[in-house]
Amino acid sequence: MSAWVDRILKEFTADLSRLWIAADPDGVLLDEGLLAGLRERGFDLLPFEDSIAFRAEYEGRYRAAWDSGDDGPAKALILQLRSTNTGNLPWDYLKRARRVSLTLADLFPKLSYSVIRQIDPEHHDALYAAQARHATQTLGESATKDFVLTHIFKLSPHLIGRSEDIWRELLRLHYRDAALPSVLAEYVAQVLSDIPAFKALPLKELFASKMTLLRVVQDAWYRYLAERGITGTRTGEPLPAEFAGNAEIPFEHPDVRVIVDSMFLEGLLHPLSVSGALPAIPDWAKVGIVQDPLALRNLVEEGIKGLRQALPGLESSFRDWMSTARKLGELIARFHSLDSARAQALEPAMSELQVAADESLQQWVRKHYADLPSLPAAKAPVMVHHIPRYLSMRRSSGEDRIALLVFDGLAIDQWVQIREALAKRAPKMGFDEGACFAWAPTLTSVSRQAIFSGMRPREFPDSIETTSAEPAQWSRFWLDQGLRANEVIYRKGLQRNDHLEELTAALASPNVKVVGLVVDTVDDIVHGAVLGKRGVATQIASWVDTGFVERLLDLLLGKGFHVYLTADHGNVDAVGQGRPKQGVAAELRGERVRTYRNEALAAESAASTTNAYRLDVAGLPANFLALFAGGRTAFLLQGDQAVVHGGISVEELLVPFVSVSHVS
Repeated sequence: MSAWVDRILKEFTADLSRLWIAADPDGVLLDEGLLAGLRERGFDLLPFEDSIAFRAEYEGRYRAAWDSGDDGPAKALILQLRSTNTGNLPWDYLKRARRVSLTLADLFPKLSYSVIRQIDPEHHDALYAAQARHATQTLGESATKDFVLTHIFKLSPHLIGRSEDIWRELLRLHYRDAALPSVLAEYVAQVLSDIPAFKALPLKELFASKMTLLRVVQDAWYRYLAERGITGTRTGEPLPAEFAGNAEIPFEHPDVRVIVDSMFLEGLLHPLSVSGALPAIPDWAKVGIVQDPLALRNLVEEGIKGLRQALPGLESSFRDWMSTARKLGELIARFHSLDSARAQALEPAMSELQVAADESLQQWVRKHYADLPSLPAAKAPVMVHHIPRYLSMRRSSGEDRIALLVFDGLAIDQWVQIREALAKRAPKMGFDEGACFAWAPTLTSVSRQAIFSGMRPREFPDSIETTSAEPAQWSRFWLDQGLRANEVIYRKGLQRNDHLEELTAALASPNVKVVGLVVDTVDDIVHGAVLGKRGVATQIASWVDTGFVERLLDLLLGKGFHVYLTADHGNVDAVGQGRPKQGVAAELRGERVRTYRNEALAAESAASTTNAYRLDVAGLPANFLALFAGGRTAFLLQGDQAVVHGGISVEELLVPFVSVSHVS
C-alpha cells in the first residue's frame, strides 16, 4: 500500500464509529484506489448530494441494520461532504458521527493549492510521493506547475525546442491517455509560444485534447503520403479548418514513428485506403496504408496480438478498461469489415482475445465495480447513471441546450462502424469519444433507466423491470436542476427518417433546453440477428445508408443543441448452454442473465446450472439477485447461437460516450 493511501486511511478506523463525516472539498476520497482501501476496512462511502436521498439510503440500508445488531452493507458509512462547512448538516448526523477533514492544501503543503486542486485525483498518489522525495521548500504557482509536469507527466517544456521534441511528447502523452489538465496545458503553451516553429500550432488544445491531437496527426499523415504521390480514400475524421495545413510532423523520426505505428495498429489513427501500385516508401509507413484486403487483414492480426499482450489486470484502473474497450471496439469493427475467408482465418485469435479480456474484466469487476458509482463525474461520466449530472454541469458551464441520444444496445464496435460511415457521409461532423460503464446486469430496464433517472438501480426498485418510468424520471431530474416541464423533452422509438418530423416540430419551441432520445434500431437488429455480429454489422450499414443518423444529428446541432451520444449496454455473440431448471420463472429472463427476487430460487437455479455464476452487484436492490451465464454462453437452447446482452463482458459492460459537434 502506498504512502498516500496510508496517509488517508489512517484517518478512518471502522471500530471508532458507525457514521463518519468527511469534510472533503477537493474530492480526495473520490479515487478508486482509496475507495477500494476504505471498502477493505469495512467502510462504504456516500457523497452527500441530496439530503433526502442520503437520509433514505442511510436510514433504510445502514442505520436500521446497525440498530438491530447487524453489520448491514458495511460496518461504517462515510458521509462525504464537498465542503468544509458541516454546520448545515442535520443535527442528528453531527451528534452521531465522527468527523474528519481532508484538504489538498493540508496534504500538499509544499505545493501551490491553486494548481494542485486542478489536478485529477488519479495523480495524487504519485504526486504525494514526489512531494516527499523532491519538494525541499514551499513552491510558488509556476514552480508547482513545473514540478507536476516533471514528476507526474515526465514533461519539461523548457527542453522542447525542435519539431521532433514537441510531437514526440504530444504523441507519448495522448497514447497513454495522459492529456494535460487545462492549467498545465496553458502553461506549456505559454512557455513554447515564443518558438517560431510552434507559433501556428494550437498548443494548448494539442496538449489538453486527445481529439485535437489525433485530428491534426491524421490530417498531417494524409498530406505526408500525398507529398510522396500516394492518394486514396480518407477514412479519418475531418480537421477543423483553422488547424488544417499548419502541422508539419516529422513522421520519419524514430521517436515519432514508433508511436504513430502503434496508433494505427490500435485504431486511434486511420490508414489511407489506396489502389494500384505504390511508389517506393519505407516499410514502416505501410502500417498507415491499406492497399488491398490482405493489408487490412494483417493490420487486424497485429492489432489482436498487441491488445492481447496489453490487457488490464486486477489492479488496473477503470481508465485502463475504458481505453481497452475502445481499442477492442476499433479492432472488432475492422475484423467485421474483412471478407468472410480472411475473417474466418483470424476468428480463433479474435475469440481467444475476447475470452481473455472478459475473464480479466470479470475478476476486476468483483473487486472494483462497487467503487465506480461514487466516483466523480465532473470530467466525464464513469458510469451511465452519472450522465445526467455530467450534462447538468455542462449546462452550468454554458451549454444551454443539451441533447442526449441513447442508442439502445449499441456496442462500441458498432459505434465505430457508425462513426466511420458518418466520416464519409457527413464530413463536417466531429466526435470526441470516450466510454463509460453500464449497470450490471446489462439489461435495458436496469441500465437505460439509470441513464434517464440519474440514479443507481436500488433507488428505483419498483420500476427496475420496466422502462415505463423513464419519461417521468428524466423530467424529474431536470426539474430538480431548476428547469420547467416545458423545457424538457423525452422521446423513444426513433428509427426512421419519417420519425423525425414530429421531433422537428417538438424542437421548434425555443423554450426546449434538454432533450432525451432513445434510438432503438440497433437493439431491434440485435434481437433479430441470425448471422451473428457480422450480420448485425451489415444491417447497421444498411440502416446508416438511409441517412437517418446524420439527419438526426444535423437536426439537433442545427437547433443549437450540444449533442451527446451513449448506449445502455452492448452485445456479444454467444452460444446456448441450456436454460436453468427452476420451479418458478425468473423475474427477468435476459439471454445472458436471470434475476430473482428470492434467494432460495436464485440458489436453486445456480445449483442446477453448470456454467453460471452469482455476483452481488453493489447498487442493485437487495431483493434483485442476478445469475450470469458463464463465458460466452447464453441461457438458450443447447448449441443455439445468438447476439445477446445482459452479462458481464467488455462488449456488454462498457459503452460509448461521445460528444458530437460540427466542425468548420
